Amino acid sequence: MIADLKPYPAMKDSGVPWLGQMPEHWRVLPNRALFVEVKERDHPAEQMLSVTITKGVIRQQALLADSSKKDSSNQDKSAYKLVRPGDIAYNKMRAWQGAIGVSDYQGIVSPAYVVQRPREGADSRYFHYLLRTPAFAKEAERCSYGITSDMWSLRPEHFKMIYGCLPPLPEQDAIVRFLDHADRRIRRYIRAKQKLTKLLEEQKQAIIHRAVTRGLDPNVRLKPSGVEWLGDVPEHWEVKKLKFVKKPAPNSFVDGPFGSNLKSEHYVVGGDAYVVESGFITSGRFVQKEFKTITAGHFETIKRSECSGGDIIIAKIGARYGMAGVLPDLDKPAVVSGNSLKLTVNAEIATNRYVHAAVLTARALGALETIVNATAQPALSLGALNDLALPMPSLAEQSTIMLDLDRETIRFDATIDRAQREISLLSEYRTRLIADVVTGKVDVREAAARLPEEAGEPEALEEADALTDAEEETEVVEEPEE
Repeated sequence: MIADLKPYPAMKDSGVPWLGQMPEHWRVLPNRALFVEVKERDHPAEQMLSVTITKGVIRQQALLADSSKKDSSNQDKSAYKLVRPGDIAYNKMRAWQGAIGVSDYQGIVSPAYVVQRPREGADSRYFHYLLRTPAFAKEAERCSYGITSDMWSLRPEHFKMIYGCLPPLPEQDAIVRFLDHADRRIRRYIRAKQKLTKLLEEQKQAIIHRAVTRGLDPNVRLKPSGVEWLGDVPEHWEVKKLKFVKKPAPNSFVDGPFGSNLKSEHYVVGGDAYVVESGFITSGRFVQKEFKTITAGHFETIKRSECSGGDIIIAKIGARYGMAGVLPDLDKPAVVSGNSLKLTVNAEIATNRYVHAAVLTARALGALETIVNATAQPALSLGALNDLALPMPSLAEQSTIMLDLDRETIRFDATIDRAQREISLLSEYRTRLIADVVTGKVDVREAAARLPEEAGEPEALEEADALTDAEEETEVVEEPEE
């Protein structure tokens, strides 16, 4: 179906850079002709909605249940704006990142959010797809104003000035029908790959947990460890607190810079030092993404948080607290971000790879649940983590265990990496397909007419970031006032 798509027979220049060429019979109109801003208030009993980068408009209850975020909306919600099904809502501060979409629900959003209602002749589902394309996000960025990226705002008066394309209404319906069908299929493929990687990760972790807590000899004599989560350990092993495993040197176990010491305005293009974020270790392995960078001068002011190759990076805040990865060698100096911890292991006592595996095992077996700060935003403190007890064989046995684990888990890692690459390619293909269809680069009218009737919504994804590399890090539930 998708492979047979052809371009429209007649195209024209839209005159709008972010749209480019479009079908000759499509119209170009400013958003003020396509939408009307609505400000219905005094509906405090309605459910709260959130506008997210990865999913568009969702119930806030679903967002809170699936993340570490907290509801910081005002108790008095009489000034909150009503969103009706079919309305387009966007987060002014994050529209340029994709926090925009159609609502399937009736509910209320912060007074600082913007609600646009499509005029007659505009299908809100079509515009949901169009306004969530990377090209529109770039246009929203261009039209947003503010001193820094944290302050950029797409105001309603500037949203109205953005020009968009408008196919005939029956064609909008055909585009939505085609994209809903294609999206459902792509999500189904992605979900299958997600299930595979989850199963492989569980099998791999079971092997690691066994080796880290019991060693490799199935007949070894055991003794009580005295640690509830750990249970029995080999008789010749020790149990050491993390503070006795770190390198005996200043700043060998530190957190990232606090608050204003490292903010978005400190980031520069092509800087002299990297910032290592917890998003690089969400899988339990270090996955190198694009580093933010800072100047050498600013690096010197926060050098206490310096990290280097071989250090263990541990997520400190959020739903993935305790997730860890070993930092590879880097070509520039680096610091950990404020949501991370850095641990340098004492090489005379332990190997960094064994300690990394032990920390992940402790996390998986619930050891961190008793020491995490149990607020709406879970957080680990250095003091509490210092007292985390870990099983500790000799250095030689640690190395033997890790060599055996490498042999046992290499096939898992290869299959997981392949599945994750396929997920990434599917996600990129989905983004490109949607952009090409909604801007008229391919004609889907005949393909849509041949589609079978389908019921139900697209398959839910296991992770919020399955369709994008970006974490859902916007303050979508921290509701600023106008």
